[in-house]
Amino acid sequence: MAKPLQRPITREEIEAFQRDGVVCLRSFFNENWIEQLREVTERAMAKPSPMHKPIDTIKPTDGGTFFYDTFLSHHMEGFRKAAFTSPAAEIAGTLMGASKVNLLFDQLLVKEPGALSPTVWHHDATYWPVSGNQISTLWLALDPVTYDTGAVEYIKGSHLWGERYLAISFNPEENYTEDLPNVPDIDNNRENYDIVWFELEPGDCTIHHALTLHGAPGNQSSTIRRRAYVTRWTGDDVTYNPRPNLMRIPWDPDIKPGGILDCDLFPVVWRNTLS
Repeated sequence: MAKPLQRPITREEIEAFQRDGVVCLRSFFNENWIEQLREVTERAMAKPSPMHKPIDTIKPTDGGTFFYDTFLSHHMEGFRKAAFTSPAAEIAGTLMGASKVNLLFDQLLVKEPGALSPTVWHHDATYWPVSGNQISTLWLALDPVTYDTGAVEYIKGSHLWGERYLAISFNPEENYTEDLPNVPDIDNNRENYDIVWFELEPGDCTIHHALTLHGAPGNQSSTIRRRAYVTRWTGDDVTYNPRPNLMRIPWDPDIKPGGILDCDLFPVVWRNTLS
């Protein structure tokens, strides 16, 4: 069981998440969590799971590796412990206003020094086999994060646009084929958008809605890593929505379309005992 949060999440933080589609929370994860996650991250990078995607070979960089792996809690006990007993689930559930949260999956996103390939603008919802509004991502910094090391940028309020954009493949061998519009050309029209990013210290995190558009520059530092442990959460209104050509998952969860997610692949991690 997770310990109580070190402080309550404030009404202002909840309102910011609901209004902006992203909020930054400081120091909810203590040094013990960061050291544990750094250690298990190194083991995961040395022995990736079958879900590992070597992005640095898909998109060659100027000498730096962009390491990507998913469903880590099904691969290493250290990540399962983090998913089930860290503050992450309660943070996500509180911000989403959910009475329970399921872990959709967890992930490592590591941009080593010199990994210059940017992460293109996208939103998360159209990659995943789920439907609903209470879907969010918690992005936990394991290293200091600045714009130069690859801080994620978010378009405030974009989760309220009422748009669903075509998922953009990070692998040229994969294509997404839903009948959806492309993400707008944000980089060439940045003045038209309310873009925000956050400098983070280890233990700080951001939480964003699955429809919030976001992207990230490469890591331009020659010395500083950008390791992030990322957890994806769903709430009460989320159901299973399998579709062709989505992000790969480890196995068929044997859920009918429209069914609730509760299963071994998408476990319930937190319940609001006060609701």
